[in-house]
Amino acid sequence: MTISIVYHSVYGHTAKLAQAVAKGAQINEDTTVHLISVDDTQIKWDLLEKSDAIIFGSPTYNGTISSGLKKFFEDSTKAAWLEFKWRNKIAAGFTNSGAFSGDKLNSLITIALFAAQHGMIWTGLDLHPANEKNNVPTKNLNRLGSWLGSMAQSDDDSPEVTPGKDDLDTAQYLGKRVAEITKQFIR
Repeated sequence: MTISIVYHSVYGHTAKLAQAVAKGAQINEDTTVHLISVDDTQIKWDLLEKSDAIIFGSPTYNGTISSGLKKFFEDSTKAAWLEFKWRNKIAAGFTNSGAFSGDKLNSLITIALFAAQHGMIWTGLDLHPANEKNNVPTKNLNRLGSWLGSMAQSDDDSPEVTPGKDDLDTAQYLGKRVAEITKQFIR
C-alpha cells in the first residue's frame, strides 16, 4: 500500500504535522509513505497516480489554505483531474494556524472539495473532541474538535516547540486512520 502526503509548509509547522501523519500512516512494513512538498521542483506525478491514498496539508492563512497549496491545486493537477487519475483514492487533510480557531475549518473544507472534484473518497476523524474527563485512550486527541480532518494550533514560536503533543498525536492518528481505511479498500 502506498500513501502520499502532499503539503505546503512556510515556517516548518505544517511539515512537522506532515511527519506526524506519516508516522501514523506507517502501520506495517507493507506500507510505503511518501512526503511530498509542493515546493519541490519535481513533483512525482507517477507516484501520486500510483498512490492508494493522498493526504493533503496546508497552513491556514487568512481563513484558507496557503497560496502554495492553492497553486498546486489550481495549476498543477489539471491533467490528473481531466482523466480522473485520482478517482477512488482515499483522501484526507490537515491544517494549522497560529490562532486557536483561525478559521481552519474553511481550509479543510477547501481541501475536501478539491478531493471531491477529483473523485476521491474523503476520510475524516472518528474522534470526539478532547475531554480530560473521558476514560478512553484518545481523551487528549482532537483538542480543537474537528471532524473533517486534523487541526493544530501553532503558536508564534518555532516548529521545534509548536504544535504541541496533543495536536501532533491527532495528526498521527489521522495518518493511522487513513492507512486502516485504505487497507480495507485495496483488499
